[in-house]
Amino acid sequence: MSCIVEIFASSRREGMYLYAPRGTAWEELPESLRAAFGAPRPVMTLALTPERRLARVQAAEVIAAIGEKGFFLQMPPAHTDALMRQRDDC
Repeated sequence: MSCIVEIFASSRREGMYLYAPRGTAWEELPESLRAAFGAPRPVMTLALTPERRLARVQAAEVIAAIGEKGFFLQMPPAHTDALMRQRDDC
């Protein structure tokens, strides 16, 4: 299975991204998601296949979530950021 998704960056939290099928209206997404995400900033449109390599998540996981919920929310890598800050303090 493949799908074309639009990827948006959150205006409220750096590193938070929303993947939604191309053409999804912002108002169609859950209100709680829209409130937490803030104003969406378009990043790119991408054709996803299960084999496609993404930086921080498996494409198959994104496709599955879109099939179930209609979107995929990628959270910031908080754990990795905390480790990097600890190293900088040394």
